[in-house]
Amino acid sequence: MGAEAHPPRSRTLWRLGYCAKLLKTNHFRTAASNTSFPAVWTLLAQHSGSIPGLFVVVKKNTLSTMPETVEDKSNSELYLPHPGVRGMTLLNREAFRRTVVVPALKVKKEIVHSVLKSLKQSVLQRPGLKRVVEDPEDEDIRFVLLDPHKVPEFSLGESEQQVLKQLNVHPEVSKYHLELSYENFKTEEILRAVLPEGQEVTSGFSRVGHIAHLNLRDHQLPYRHLIGQVIMDKNPGVTCVVNKTNIIDSTYRNFEMEVLAGENNLVTKVKENNIAYELDFSKVYWNPRLSTEHGRIVELLRAGDVLFDVFAGIGPFAIPAAKRRCRVFANDLNPESYTWLLHNCRLNKVDTKVKAFNMDGRDFLRGPVREELSRELPLLREEQKTAFHIVMNLPALAVEFLDVFRHLLVGEPCSPAGLPTVHCYGFSKHSNPARDIQERAEAALGTSLAGRCSTFLVRNVAPNKEMLCLSFQIPADVLYKRPCPDEGKEQTSHVALGFQAVPPGQPRGPLLVCDSGVDVALSAARVQQLQGFLALLTAACSSDPSMSLPRNMVDWTGSPHRP
Repeated sequence: MGAEAHPPRSRTLWRLGYCAKLLKTNHFRTAASNTSFPAVWTLLAQHSGSIPGLFVVVKKNTLSTMPETVEDKSNSELYLPHPGVRGMTLLNREAFRRTVVVPALKVKKEIVHSVLKSLKQSVLQRPGLKRVVEDPEDEDIRFVLLDPHKVPEFSLGESEQQVLKQLNVHPEVSKYHLELSYENFKTEEILRAVLPEGQEVTSGFSRVGHIAHLNLRDHQLPYRHLIGQVIMDKNPGVTCVVNKTNIIDSTYRNFEMEVLAGENNLVTKVKENNIAYELDFSKVYWNPRLSTEHGRIVELLRAGDVLFDVFAGIGPFAIPAAKRRCRVFANDLNPESYTWLLHNCRLNKVDTKVKAFNMDGRDFLRGPVREELSRELPLLREEQKTAFHIVMNLPALAVEFLDVFRHLLVGEPCSPAGLPTVHCYGFSKHSNPARDIQERAEAALGTSLAGRCSTFLVRNVAPNKEMLCLSFQIPADVLYKRPCPDEGKEQTSHVALGFQAVPPGQPRGPLLVCDSGVDVALSAARVQQLQGFLALLTAACSSDPSMSLPRNMVDWTGSPHRP
């Protein structure tokens, strides 16, 4: 099926402070286009990550070569394949042949062009069908085929007849028997004729190089091989059609798939934002619907900036950033992604500008990221404009990694301008997805981000499921652990939260137990705060060998034990 111009609708919602306004814009694009909203909104989206309090939502049609279609009732009968194909599971192209009667004019071949130009509103216009055909009985005559819905009752209107009279063409309309074949029908027309009546027939798919990737519904599965063959037939360049057979695995972000049609070759080449990538689609994660988002983040970067890509995949953030002369640290846990990341860095000649790692995301943040920030941030001067960006594109889990930033660095905080900016992706099914992802991030960080973050709606993943990007500078009080005055000396004071040991029958109250032997009775209002402190202390001790857990804790019976 060729790319057709169609008018999608985009809704853009922006909020600055407490002001909200809903705007609707209509525009045209081709099915293969990736720039589906006006430049002014692109510019606004690019800067949304750097403006605190700005919430930008852009909804647009996803990239697909088989879009949802609106049935044209006037054409439904004329362009239906032969009814005998209903229920077909193995493609038989010959069964789609059908003959329809359309109006036609007999015209001398010398004036065909003039007639077409004068009657352009009435001439048959359908991709793959000739508008002018030869008369088998007279080589000097041509049949000009007309649209039967524009020429009802095989009779031209008064204005058309006047035009023909000026061209010395007889206005009599003939009946022409037009033979339609499999090649003349569109993908959705074929599937509508094959699948049971009343069932959904269109299914969006992603194009990844020579591969068409589908997510078929259950009722479509009996026809999956036919659907795959039709899509391959109607999309030049597609030589392999696959269907996802399970959900994405969160560990390596890949999924099982079944080859429906074509060659079993899943190593492919793609081009995104003028950069070439190679990958094995069966072993790594790649989504062409994220190309606009990749470009949005990269546009925020300037030469000399530093990018830490925690879940880098094969490099759609890292490689464009390196080409912008940024210093890049890219990591992915999946060994296959790491291998293709190295390959694509060499392919794009940025292998000397990208330091690649094959680590768990937490280890990457606590290792290479902490080391680089500890070395670079103290050297920053006020006049320097180097920015540090941390991209965390693992929507299913990335928010859960934000707690790593708590006291990741030790020492005096750098200038506010030097604090790293995090771009954290997440999914939400909440009625207010922006508030949902912000609250989850605040819980992980242990601080409020009110007025200090922006949320960008990347795309609608499924009904009532959104993918968002939360951007914020890490607050200094979160990122830094300030050194104590007595740092370096052995610490001997240990604290634990417990409950008073009292005689049976009397209420027990909360108690703060210290190694020094001082027992401090607590008010109920302080219990919740100290419980939170104890949780933080336990987490800190598990990650920092220099800290120790409390030596004593009093339980409900008053007996000490190790927590």
